[in-house]
Amino acid sequence: MQIQVNTDKHIEGREALVTHVETTMNDALRHVQAHITRVEVHLSDENSGKPGSSDKRCLLEARLEHHPPVAVTHHANSVHQALDGAAGKLKAALQTTLERIADSQRRRPHDG
Repeated sequence: MQIQVNTDKHIEGREALVTHVETTMNDALRHVQAHITRVEVHLSDENSGKPGSSDKRCLLEARLEHHPPVAVTHHANSVHQALDGAAGKLKAALQTTLERIADSQRRRPHDG
């Protein structure tokens, strides 16, 4: 699973942040990692450094083999909180998506 991290110019500490993102994503998606080719992580400060609550945004997009991507967004007061919230949402969304895929494959008539 490839993890691609993108940040806007208002997010600081890129190297440490990338390491944190990779650890968080690997931990959150460990159980479905075999089905994912790439995860794109987009971190931004929507208020561009101005004070405000829930102005940090994390958009996660997971690419599944042979299926449309799954995307989630989470806003929070810090980049780490936004990442953690989005990771939880993505984990749940991928689990649901993979269960639906497996269910549709079980229902498909077998060629014989």
